[in-house]
Amino acid sequence: MRSTTPQGPSVPQGPSVPQGQSAPQRPSVPQKQSAPQRPSTPRRRATLSRRHRLLAPLLAAPLLTGCFASGPDSDSSGGSGSGADGGGERLRVALAFPPAEQLSPYGADATILSRLGITEGLTSLDANGAAAPALAESWQRESDRTWRFALREAGFQDGTEVTPAAVAAALTHAAGAEPRPAALSGITLTAKAEGADAVRITTGDPDPVLPLRLASPNLAVLAATAYDGDRVDPLGTATGPFELTEVSGSGSATLERNDDHWDGRAQAPGIDVRFIADGTARAAALRTGQVDIAEAIPVAQAATLDQKTVRETATTRTTNLLLNSDKGVFADPGLRAAARAAVDPAALAEGVYEGHADPGVGVYGPAVSWAEGKRKEPTGRARAKDPEGTGITLATYDNRPELPEVAQVLKQQLEKAGFRVTLDVREYSRIESDALDGEFDAFVLARNSLVDTGDPVAILAGDYGCDGGYNLALLCDKGVDQAVAKAEATADTDQRRDAVMTAEARLLGTDAVVPLVHQRIITGVGASVRGVLLDPYERTLVTTGTRR
Repeated sequence: MRSTTPQGPSVPQGPSVPQGQSAPQRPSVPQKQSAPQRPSTPRRRATLSRRHRLLAPLLAAPLLTGCFASGPDSDSSGGSGSGADGGGERLRVALAFPPAEQLSPYGADATILSRLGITEGLTSLDANGAAAPALAESWQRESDRTWRFALREAGFQDGTEVTPAAVAAALTHAAGAEPRPAALSGITLTAKAEGADAVRITTGDPDPVLPLRLASPNLAVLAATAYDGDRVDPLGTATGPFELTEVSGSGSATLERNDDHWDGRAQAPGIDVRFIADGTARAAALRTGQVDIAEAIPVAQAATLDQKTVRETATTRTTNLLLNSDKGVFADPGLRAAARAAVDPAALAEGVYEGHADPGVGVYGPAVSWAEGKRKEPTGRARAKDPEGTGITLATYDNRPELPEVAQVLKQQLEKAGFRVTLDVREYSRIESDALDGEFDAFVLARNSLVDTGDPVAILAGDYGCDGGYNLALLCDKGVDQAVAKAEATADTDQRRDAVMTAEARLLGTDAVVPLVHQRIITGVGASVRGVLLDPYERTLVTTGTRR
């Protein structure tokens, strides 16, 4: 039986929940909890040579148009260095998505932790999507299944050191998590300490993109004190420049500067986070000076802001119409074809998004510059049937304010084609489990295609494979799985991209996913704020250099 896993709109999650059953609860973070005081254990400081790229020819992920964007006059370099005097003001940040999984690093909330500078992994992604050093300073592939990662000198926020044993334990815990983190979809790994400063990681099958995979926010390295059975607590146990010290339900969180961060002290002394699901309210909070940074500003609200505070970033996020291919109306390929034929992506891009998006052409949009020259025509499409008034339920969420309007336009387009459409719009955390259980005939989802690993194969396996952990379309197609498996097994970068495009063509041929638009994200950044880092993968936002 195919299964699904709960997951937020940005990050897919691991193994499965059998259909008809509710998803298991994720490890919880106690509400209104404060982190314990850190011991004053001295920590080793890292060297300054830490930003070189390694293994670029083998590990290059999609080349993106442009680089990470920072605000004008910003200093987006790593840390403030030892010269930071700590006299800056606290940052006030409004995020669109409240924690959906109680800040588990293994679910959608992992991106909250990474965007706020709380967690780090062994690697990170650079502006071109290649693996770059993070807690690991360097690495080498010793065989087709074994890699050695040399660790930098760093410390956890609870005062303990980042040791090979601690890293191995953290990765082992992630590998055994239920549900399984999306970054580990389709692979098994074992991690073992090697000497005083290295970790050896062995995969069950050859994995040529392991350094990219380890950059996933799902694979953040936490201290031993974070793990208590199945429970994972990120409060005061991560390695990033900011320490999570308090969580107040789904309303707010408090972060303090980690003065012992390996890349130097952050320029902001702390961050006050508000989770504001309503996009109009986020824009108003920025406009009235209540917050300094507001993510996911609605297109309709952008014009109401001082244009000096508006940042538009090309991203690898695509909004899709996902059709439930397992049960109900759209188990019929002919009716899926009818729905796909009824959709007009250009009308959505120009009408709903007011030109701040591009019409959908595939899983990967214009921000993935290599995809356009390799894209292939969909294969295996069924002949469209007459819907003859068939009723369907179309659902979406309102955390991204354009989505309800997208759903309204889709309703009109589908009804014109002969369907009867009922809409269901809720806040994401209140609709996620029903979507994963296949309770809707169709679902509108905004999804960053490269957020999980930076590897374009990951979303194909995780979102559209028979065993995919975030398969909202409940698709199980042998042809798709075979094409994805071939792409996963291909190490050469150019050949891997060719295989990805073949798999995309086979996927689009099922009509289980209908690309609607490729988004540009609008972020509101106060005029006094510097050093905000806006990347196409939406993994980063606040760094050591962010300040006001």
